[in-house]
Amino acid sequence: MPVRLLTNPEDFQKYTQWVSAQAGKTLWQSDEWKRYQESLGREVRVYVLEENQTITASALVVIDRTALGLSTWNVPRGPLCANEKSGKEMIDFLLSEAENQKCMVLHVSPTEAIHHGKLSRSKRHEQPEATLIVNLAQTDEKILEQMKQKGRYNIRLTEKNGVTVEQSKDVDAFYELMKGTGERDAFGVHSQTHYARFLSDLPGSFLLLAYEGDTSKKPIAGLIGVIWGNIGLPTVDGSPAKVGIYYYGASSYASRSLMAPYALQWAAMKLCKTAGCTHYDLLGIAPPDSPENHAWQGITGFKEKFGGALFTYPAEQEVVLKPIAKTALSVKRKILG
Repeated sequence: MPVRLLTNPEDFQKYTQWVSAQAGKTLWQSDEWKRYQESLGREVRVYVLEENQTITASALVVIDRTALGLSTWNVPRGPLCANEKSGKEMIDFLLSEAENQKCMVLHVSPTEAIHHGKLSRSKRHEQPEATLIVNLAQTDEKILEQMKQKGRYNIRLTEKNGVTVEQSKDVDAFYELMKGTGERDAFGVHSQTHYARFLSDLPGSFLLLAYEGDTSKKPIAGLIGVIWGNIGLPTVDGSPAKVGIYYYGASSYASRSLMAPYALQWAAMKLCKTAGCTHYDLLGIAPPDSPENHAWQGITGFKEKFGGALFTYPAEQEVVLKPIAKTALSVKRKILG
């Protein structure tokens, strides 16, 4: 079956309909994600496998180019496929295409496992292997009731502490909080432009800032999330399902006793619920029985306090096409940062 690169609006309209009909549909394989990644200056391609002009598999590929024309290819939460056979054919095509274009490594993280002899487990954790999804299609009291006792307690504590939350466009304030959080918790922080583009170029995105009382003061915590629609989860009144996704969080260490991140998560859930979301995705925890040094372990305890149902995904897979070049680039980045 032929695989082709999508290039015109009619193709992408058909592609969007295909994505919407898939059980494994996600934001990260959507046309919205493509346009957002392109706003960051990244090259994005969408390939489809067709049989009798019907799509049977697809792959949105984000290409990160580096020196000497080398690149890495990433298929976040994809490929999407009607069956495992079409998934394997798409992987075969991607491997051939990537190798011909000086790709060092191909990463894939489908929502359903694709068993392919050349794939092996990746050491990256860009897409989480597990997440917690809170059901918003119930009363606020029921949402609070399904949380852990400590989660409910800390949300009420923020009210006693006079923490207020407002929707904002102040990316500068969020970025200052993010820089401090990154230094404190030893994780990489994106550029300010990255967060600004998320809010300006990804439909449904939002920023919430928390304050100690008066909102004229400097914020003490911030949260960036996104609302994405028609994702195949249970619906209310037969309308297309929407999900709210928590994406970035930051807070002031000096104000940690006020528990502002709890107020932000509760405010985000209520905002998403008002917008018609049936679910709220806390986006990533360490999977059950994972080692203590797992990359997502640090944030897991915080997220678990908000309850939600556990969803697991296959681990990210990769094929290293140019091992020497990949190793050399990794060494260079460690030295130069």
